[in-house]
Amino acid sequence: MKRIRIFIKRVIPRTYYRKISNLYNYLRLLFLFGFKYQCNFCQGHFRKLSPDGLKNDVAMNLVGGGYRYCLCPRCYSTDRERLIYWYIVNKTNILNLDKTINLLHVAPERNLQKILKSFSNIEYVSGDLNPLVNCDVILDITDIKFKDNFFDVIICNHVLEHVKDDQKAMHELFRALKPKGIAILQVPISKVLKQTFEDFSIKTPEEREKYFGQKDHVRIYGSEDYRNRLEGVGFKVELYDVKKDLNIKNIIKYGLNKNEILYICWKL
Repeated sequence: MKRIRIFIKRVIPRTYYRKISNLYNYLRLLFLFGFKYQCNFCQGHFRKLSPDGLKNDVAMNLVGGGYRYCLCPRCYSTDRERLIYWYIVNKTNILNLDKTINLLHVAPERNLQKILKSFSNIEYVSGDLNPLVNCDVILDITDIKFKDNFFDVIICNHVLEHVKDDQKAMHELFRALKPKGIAILQVPISKVLKQTFEDFSIKTPEEREKYFGQKDHVRIYGSEDYRNRLEGVGFKVELYDVKKDLNIKNIIKYGLNKNEILYICWKL
């Protein structure tokens, strides 16, 4: 499919490309239609999901990382994005409170951003350090420009593994969260390491991909150490396993990662 799309771009004049592209997408979705998977964002039904991620050995040993078939063919949501949305809908009352709440979404995923912004009870703020990303504010999570105890909810999904001073970022996220607030703070977790591996002498993109699995990662979080780091700045951490509420058949149906554990963080 990817090769066909590249070929179309090369041989079709620009004036006709949009029409051809729309036809291609229609045929692609028709080809992938089926009832094995259902996206909880676009509600599309598919016989298979699209691939995403890197194939190197390090990335393949990360929960939430590595090459896998996890992309919705229609809206391009990922397994980790769908899992957070499933948790919000089914395990919280964030979307149906009768009061206004402040929500910070760091490095926002497009589908989650769109749906959260649609709720009238949510004062939604998205932020990213990259000014080219479609966000409300330019945000450095090691220096969050909001007052103490401002946000009721923070979503920060696969960001901290990119941040050199992750402890400072965790302190800032804790500071900006209200008492009794909830933060969903996800990172790729090693399948084999209990303690976090980081080495700041590893600097080049090539070295980082070799040792951390991706060119812009600066560490690999261990399964025990990540929780300890979050608790060390003051969070109460709950580990949520979707297998408690969904059987394997439905986990597969919704295109979720059965091995991913959500790190639900509370400020008491």
